[in-house]
Amino acid sequence: MFRFTRTAIEPEPLRGELADPACGGYASFEGWVRDSSDGERVRRLEYEAFEALAVREGERILGEAMARFGVAHAACVHRLGDLAVGELAVWVGVSSPHRAEAFEACRYIIDEVKHRLPIWKKEHYAGGDSGWVNCERCAAPAAHEAEAPAAQTHGHAHRHGR
Repeated sequence: MFRFTRTAIEPEPLRGELADPACGGYASFEGWVRDSSDGERVRRLEYEAFEALAVREGERILGEAMARFGVAHAACVHRLGDLAVGELAVWVGVSSPHRAEAFEACRYIIDEVKHRLPIWKKEHYAGGDSGWVNCERCAAPAAHEAEAPAAQTHGHAHRHGR
């Protein structure tokens, strides 16, 4: 299950969704909003996404992890909207018969989510400046343009190198 939320991510009930008596291993990853980036103080983050495409590709990533590592269950929840420093931005959980596969699948999922999904992050800095960070999909809009209805495209300035 891959999904987005605009409210706080609560890991405990998500972990419960992965419970399985056949699984002895569970691994999770939590990505939190940190207070600095490249030497600048970060006040908050803002996330937006092309949701329909991201959910479809997110489900594909989870399926790949389950097949590749032989895990029983996998889930990922990503926040959208404004997030304060310290808030949970993304959660990945995996349950598996064995721990090694759970760890490997969890890492695979978060790495692929960060690399493949059309999710954009804007950093807001203490000095009042802000910028979209490493928006590779914007630099190569053909990567998702054919699937994106006009209302789902975005237009914003970028701040690369973070």
